[in-house]
Amino acid sequence: MAGPVPFRKKGKVGAPAADDGERGSADQRRAARPDRAAVGVRRGVSLVRRVGSGARAGATVLTERLVDAAPRIPVRDLATLRAQFPGLGPEEIADRLVAGATAGTATVGAGIGAAAMLPVPPAMTAELAAETLAVAAVEFKLIAELHEVYGVPATGTVRQRAAAYLGAWTEQRGIQVSKPSSVDVALSAQMKRELRQQLVKRTARHLPTLTPLMVGATVGAVLNRRDTRKLAQRVRADLRRRQMPWGDLDAPSAP
Repeated sequence: MAGPVPFRKKGKVGAPAADDGERGSADQRRAARPDRAAVGVRRGVSLVRRVGSGARAGATVLTERLVDAAPRIPVRDLATLRAQFPGLGPEEIADRLVAGATAGTATVGAGIGAAAMLPVPPAMTAELAAETLAVAAVEFKLIAELHEVYGVPATGTVRQRAAAYLGAWTEQRGIQVSKPSSVDVALSAQMKRELRQQLVKRTARHLPTLTPLMVGATVGAVLNRRDTRKLAQRVRADLRRRQMPWGDLDAPSAP
């Protein structure tokens, strides 16, 4: 004879099914949530596009500001540089100048990279334009002082010399002192157009520093340090071919 049917608590059998339902609902809720990383990347790409468009639109204004500021950027002549770096030759002083310039542009890049990591980047178009202008000023000073160190400084008035060095920055090479056109053309519409293109190109290379989750202060510093070092290498290689020994510069001119 069969024994009595064991008593089962009500709802015990249905409990696992309820657990499965809860897990399914939780999975659906998680799937419905937006991927924060994907949202951050999309917002970063949108920000980069807006900043890039603004940078191109403001390139003309930025060019005029750089042309206007260049004559006022302090440039040390050869005598001052030799007094500040006693006992060093041209290459050693040039190395010191490059090290100082790369440190300066890296600091600027770190600032813009840190600002880009804020929850709401403040006026990034203006920030990026300010960075580009600051980096250009540091590199302008570097180029001018490298010309002094290698004995081939620009000639003419302050504005003419500044225009020549702006042309050197635009073309990523040393000026040719023997050709007056290398100084005069720097003030022409064509040179301003090339300068504007160089500023836009330089700004575009720094746009990745604004992308969230990808970069920050460190990458901003690395990008600027790399670009300044490459510029210095090109200009120094060009100037070495026309370098004037310091002894010739110190010798008194013939009556």
